[in-house]
Amino acid sequence: MWFFDALASGFTRPTDPGRLQMFRIVFGTVLTARFALALGQGGWDRLAPGSLSLHLAEQRFGPARSRLLAGVYRPALLIRTAAALALALGFVPHVALLAVLAGATMELLYLRSPNAVRYTLLTGACLLVGGDLGHGLSIEHTPSAANTWALCLLVLITTDIYWNSAWQKTRSDQFRSGLYLAQWVHTYAQVRERLPHSRGQYAVPALVHRHLGNLTNRDIRIWRLIAATVIAAELALPIALLIPQTMPYAVAAGIAMHAAFSCLKPRQLITFSGLTTGTYFAFAA
Repeated sequence: MWFFDALASGFTRPTDPGRLQMFRIVFGTVLTARFALALGQGGWDRLAPGSLSLHLAEQRFGPARSRLLAGVYRPALLIRTAAALALALGFVPHVALLAVLAGATMELLYLRSPNAVRYTLLTGACLLVGGDLGHGLSIEHTPSAANTWALCLLVLITTDIYWNSAWQKTRSDQFRSGLYLAQWVHTYAQVRERLPHSRGQYAVPALVHRHLGNLTNRDIRIWRLIAATVIAAELALPIALLIPQTMPYAVAAGIAMHAAFSCLKPRQLITFSGLTTGTYFAFAA
C-alpha cells in the first residue's frame, strides 16, 4: 500500500498532489457553510451588549479583553467566511487558510463544546504542511512528494478518529445495548416540535421514528444491531479505504454512515462529517 511505502521512504515517495488539493476544496466548502451558518440563529448577536455570552466572557477574560473580543467578533465572522470561500476557490490558498484557522480558533473563546473546532484545526494543520495546495479549481495530478507528508497525516488522523470512536462506543454498555440510540430517537421524536430551529437539530426521517421511535424490546434489539454495525464499520473503514479493491465500497459505506450520523445532529455534525468524508481523498494517494 502507498501509505506504508511513504512511511518507509521518509515521505519522499511521489503521490498525487491533486488528492490534497481536492481535500482543500472540501475543507474550504465545509468551513464556508459552517461560518455562514454561524451568522444566523443568534450567532451575529452572540457578544452583543447585555447578552449572556458577553457576561460569561467578562467572567472568564475580564472586562477589557471581553470588550476587545466583542469588538472584533463581527468583522472576524465576515472575514473568515470570505477566507473560507477563497480557500475553496483556490485564491491565495495559504493566506486564506491562515485566516480560516484564525477564525476557527476564535470559537475556542466562547463555544462550550469546541470539538468541531479542534478537528478543524487538526485537519487544517495538515493542509498547512502541504507543499502544493493548487490554485483555482484546477487539480494537478503529476506525481510529486510535495503533499506526501500531509496526506499521510490525514490518513493517520482519520484512522485515529474512527478507531478511538469505536473504542469509546465499545466501552459504553448503553451504546452497545442499543439503548442510547433508541432513547435518542424516541426523545427527539417527542420533543422535536418544541425545539427552536428544530430543522437544524434533528433530521431523522419520519419513517425511522415511526417504526423505531419507541422503546420496545424489538426496537432496542434493532438499535443494538445498528450500534454493532457502526462499531464494526469504524474499525474496518480505515483499512478498507487504503486497499484499492475495497476503497469504492468503503467510501460508499462511510458516506452512508456519516449521512445517518448527521440526521441525529445536522448542524452540529456538518463539520465532522464533511471533513471526515473529505479525508477519503487522502487514502487514494
